[in-house]
Amino acid sequence: MSRRYVWIAWHADPVAAQRSVFGRVTLVSGPEDLLADRAVDQVVARARAEDPQVEIAEIDAVRLDFASLVEFTGQSLLSSRRVAVIRDLAELPPDLGGELTRLATQPVPDISVVLVHRGGNKGRSLLDRLREAQVDVVDCPPAKPWELPDFAIAEARRAGGSIERPAAQVLVDSVGQDLRSLVAAVWQLLADGESGQITASQVRRYFGGRAEVTSFAVADAALSGRPGPAMEQLRWAMTTGVAPVLITSALAAGLRGLGKLISAPPGFREAELAREVGVPPWKLKSMRAQARGWDAAGIAHALTVVAAADADVKGAADDSAFALERAVLAVSRDRRG
Repeated sequence: MSRRYVWIAWHADPVAAQRSVFGRVTLVSGPEDLLADRAVDQVVARARAEDPQVEIAEIDAVRLDFASLVEFTGQSLLSSRRVAVIRDLAELPPDLGGELTRLATQPVPDISVVLVHRGGNKGRSLLDRLREAQVDVVDCPPAKPWELPDFAIAEARRAGGSIERPAAQVLVDSVGQDLRSLVAAVWQLLADGESGQITASQVRRYFGGRAEVTSFAVADAALSGRPGPAMEQLRWAMTTGVAPVLITSALAAGLRGLGKLISAPPGFREAELAREVGVPPWKLKSMRAQARGWDAAGIAHALTVVAAADADVKGAADDSAFALERAVLAVSRDRRG
């Protein structure tokens, strides 16, 4: 039995999809719940495609003892085939690890066993033994920030629509980094639209008032050395109730990104530089335009200003609005030219 790693939200394994899921053990490992749920759903769907009468059974690992584990992962009296899903594998009683390892090396022909581990160190030795037994493995790690637009693009395609990369980034900036929220937003936008394509203007119309968008708009204008638009965006943010700490956070994040960009070693390819900075590749263009007016000393001073403003809005000063205005103007002026 070969070991396979499948990133379930972005890629399908065509070879694995053609094999029977019965007589196999699949380990779904990682903290991203959405990907884990989809991995389980994929196994169940493939099992039902092979046998519409298949029995689907789920149980939490903590509820198992030796007898119930043997019964749960063995032949069913009600159905000739079964998918047995064991969740929260980290909570499996320690004395059952050996039985699961034996099952991994000697799977039952008509049973598909799916083991779900939510990540972390608890139960790590069992995971290592299962991997050594060469079970099928689906890794479900948290998505990196620069990967989220790709996820939104893939999700739109999954829903029968499309979204261009700039619009996908606007969506990520608007909704945040939670995958379930991104999925809900993609499906909502496609359901409410007529063309099947999600545009940046559509995203802004639905989510433009979100705090993440407004705070990053303030930061982008300030880092570009445009105090007028930055102050306009800041006043709009305060009018619409954006938490001041979100604005200082966006300023700090933008400055750190510029610092990484201007200090990156030469010779990086575009994708490598994007990973180093922590942004999607397409965003490098606008960041380079901002960076032309910054040097290390300017970024260091601006970060000091933002840190002081952050302390002010968290209670060190009586007037958080004044603290933010002062910080935004100072950051805008720290950029040369």
